[in-house]
Amino acid sequence: MSGVWVFKNGVVRLENPGSDSLKGSGGRRKVLIHTPSNDVITSYAVLERKLSSLGWERYYDDPELLQFHKRSTVHLISLPKDFGKFRSMHMYDIVVKNRNIFEVRDM
Repeated sequence: MSGVWVFKNGVVRLENPGSDSLKGSGGRRKVLIHTPSNDVITSYAVLERKLSSLGWERYYDDPELLQFHKRSTVHLISLPKDFGKFRSMHMYDIVVKNRNIFEVRDM
């Protein structure tokens, strides 16, 4: 594993220059699927509608992030403001916090 560890806004992450974390094995792109409707999440507007229907509420505290919280849990979903920076790690975070509702697939 090569790359540079970056500390920003209280979060440490490994950045790999030149790699695209949306690419899976064989160069296929990862996509987030809403399994009940079999819809591909293509924008934050679509994702926000799906999450809202599941009881997630939007937080507006941080202008750099899109954040969602579910009152019945301690979970917080934090996403980059720019959908172009939405990566597989964000997708898997949503999947783990919404079991049987979302999944990540290779396209």
